[in-house]
Amino acid sequence: MYRYDEFDHDFVRQRVAQYRDQVDRRLSGEIAEDAFKPLRLMNGVYLQLHAYMLRVAVPYGTMNGKQMRRLARIARDYDKGYGHFTTRQNIQYNWPKLSDTPAILEELAEVEMHAIQTSGNCIRNVTADHFAGAAADEVADPRPYAEILRQWSSNHPEYSFLPRKFKIAVTGAERDRAAIQVHDIGLHLKRNDAGELGFVVYVGGGQGRTPIIAKKIKDFLPEADLLSYTTAIMRVYNLHGRRDNKYKARIKILVHETGEAEFSRQVEAEWEKLKESELKLPADDLASIARYFAPPKLQDRADGWASLAASKKADAAFASWVQQNVTPHHHPDYGVVTISLKPIGGIPGDASDVQMELVAELAEKFGHDEIRVTHEQNLVLPHVALADLETVYRALLDAELATANAGLITDIIACPGLDYCALANARSIPVAQEISERFASPERQKEIGDLKIKISGCINACGHHHVGHIGILGVEKKGAELYQITLGGSGDEQTSIGQIIGRGFEPDKVTDAIETIVDTYMGLRLNAEETFLESYRRTGPAAYKLALYGETSKAA
Repeated sequence: MYRYDEFDHDFVRQRVAQYRDQVDRRLSGEIAEDAFKPLRLMNGVYLQLHAYMLRVAVPYGTMNGKQMRRLARIARDYDKGYGHFTTRQNIQYNWPKLSDTPAILEELAEVEMHAIQTSGNCIRNVTADHFAGAAADEVADPRPYAEILRQWSSNHPEYSFLPRKFKIAVTGAERDRAAIQVHDIGLHLKRNDAGELGFVVYVGGGQGRTPIIAKKIKDFLPEADLLSYTTAIMRVYNLHGRRDNKYKARIKILVHETGEAEFSRQVEAEWEKLKESELKLPADDLASIARYFAPPKLQDRADGWASLAASKKADAAFASWVQQNVTPHHHPDYGVVTISLKPIGGIPGDASDVQMELVAELAEKFGHDEIRVTHEQNLVLPHVALADLETVYRALLDAELATANAGLITDIIACPGLDYCALANARSIPVAQEISERFASPERQKEIGDLKIKISGCINACGHHHVGHIGILGVEKKGAELYQITLGGSGDEQTSIGQIIGRGFEPDKVTDAIETIVDTYMGLRLNAEETFLESYRRTGPAAYKLALYGETSKAA
């Protein structure tokens, strides 16, 4: 993983000192909240319903044990003993005192972490496939390119005050685990017929108030042209993006209103001026960055197969966890372990200081000191020998981190909602908890199969409800919470936006509605192998509307 150089260390230290002075002036009353707001946002500090919130960057979701230990210590010393992992592969602290935030940033800087560009109208944390560098289906590791984009975009004067926030995601496998088609820029790493690496480029995706699937504007961009082409996109957006209306300020609106062909033409015209400039990436520089992400030297561990088979035979719960939470690694003697932060009845994405310290210890002992944060609010140990899986499982079990539900109905994405967020219209966490408890049975979850539920407490869609197989959106109607349900969304390589199925449900009726949807699916599917999404795409919404409302009229 990437290590800070002298410039990085100096830059982050200067930023912390600058921010400390700003906080001191705010606390003394020298500057008012209106003047302080843009300063704190540049350092990842929000003011939520009940307290300040600090969002810490985890570039492309990658960290080591030392960094995770520091996050645990911050949770214990400055917060309420936990952190919340987000859909941007970051971590948030919901209860820090404003006066403590400079000290927190100093502690982060000591382990090469910061909170810069985790908020504001800038290029946010660049995200990537959480299985990067490990997955068996990977074409190439996308993280070196994410790091190049991170370095290029950090405090870039041209992109520090964009019309609106800007999000980039990169994936390097045929299976899109980074949801690139609902990003402002999505990059899919490929090899062409000559074996050369490059990117399929998508632009103008996003969720929120106006969900739009990104348009493919480049079939193959050579890797050396990554920065020049991205710069061309950013310049067209910066020039023409709306600044008079924040609801129309995202690049997705610009692409939609300009038209895909015309927007692409403008990008190509701008790129012609840049493609042979200093933005072209030299092969040596690409190789230098890639060396930071060299895969660990994995020893052959053929002994693991026999011990794993015996352990699975002896313990059905362990066998279930392996089946659900361990993904094939490119080395046959290893697995990629997903650590579920979705215990039954728990708060999705939360981890205590003790749990974070355990994950750090397991990464150091059994995972080549690598940890990943997923955009689905879980953690990953990407390089675990099959022979060590049972030891890792037992440790996770003791810490209540061994829920075998990755990808199942209780592996719910949920934003903080009205329990924390000043923008929310409705609560998300209690809804997620109740659904989780209703479908707690492991046997029932496996019978249902792959089914992604995603919950947002407002139209900003931080819970990615638009691309949930079942999406739930909390709205406010006549002063009360109401929940709108969408079906058929997906954030993978076959991205789709969910369809509103009908009128909303009161809080005490949402879980019953989800159960009705699941029961309808179970009755419609052709066989046990047909997933919810496959079945819904085959049958459409009519049967679900009939089951929920007793009619098939259009959504209210």
